[in-house]
Amino acid sequence: MMPLPPVDFVRSPEALQKPYSLEEAHAYTRWLATHHYENFHVVSFLLPKRLHQDFYNVYAYCRWADDLGDEIGDRDESLRLLEWWRRELDAMYRGTATHPVFVALIPTVDKYGIPRQPFADLIQAFIQDQTVTRYANWDELFGYCRNSANPVGRLVLYLCGYSDPQRQRLSDATCTALQLANFWQDVTVDLLKDRVYIPLDIIARHGYTVEELFALRFTPAFREVMREIVDKARELFMLGLPLTGMVNRRLALDLDLFSRGGLRVLQKIEDRGYDVLAARPAISKAERVRLLLGSLARTAFAEPRP
Repeated sequence: MMPLPPVDFVRSPEALQKPYSLEEAHAYTRWLATHHYENFHVVSFLLPKRLHQDFYNVYAYCRWADDLGDEIGDRDESLRLLEWWRRELDAMYRGTATHPVFVALIPTVDKYGIPRQPFADLIQAFIQDQTVTRYANWDELFGYCRNSANPVGRLVLYLCGYSDPQRQRLSDATCTALQLANFWQDVTVDLLKDRVYIPLDIIARHGYTVEELFALRFTPAFREVMREIVDKARELFMLGLPLTGMVNRRLALDLDLFSRGGLRVLQKIEDRGYDVLAARPAISKAERVRLLLGSLARTAFAEPRP
């Protein structure tokens, strides 16, 4: 029988009470990863086949946490379920996991020595999404990114055999930059959710207001706000790019592709005069192909790193 999606699954006592074998758990996480994330097939193609199941397992964890935060439709219920998910995570690290996602994750965590923290940080980010809709300054926004974006990069590094602080710092810069690029691309999308990720002190310093933002008023002041925050994201991308020369060739290709894609989003914002209120800047399929070819050219002859 086809596994149930996460939101239906949490409302099915029979599914939750059923004991899952490792084979069943792996089939479940594999189904989630290959049916619910359009880019995951590309990532899997770029990474060695031996890592696919481990990536499925980690992805399934992230997908569950994300759905519990964004797909329930009730803030209090989301908070309750996210706390439940955190208890399930603790149970896994105690060796008492029963949920299929955690049954699947146990050998992955053991094999790569993945600590609890990045998984726990992701849950905290989804809890924060339920309770915080404004960020006063860069420190507050970067604090959110440390929980929402950076753990994903660290988990990928662990799966690829890297656990040193230097690579983690560079990964954090890249992941935070990707998060920021997504925020600046989706300003109007986030406004519909009553979320403003642009630091409020930057908005105020340039003489713009949150009220004008919600009214979608593009002014010279807003252009300067966007110029400053786009420059910050670009600075972080450039800070993280050296990581591509410190990992194996396949991961380097993946990192370069994501970084160049994020930089392209920033360039498109700049090219339109920083007006992200009239239309959402997006990368076309043709541009994606060119980005992939560029990344292939940059990494094809790079010296592979263990």
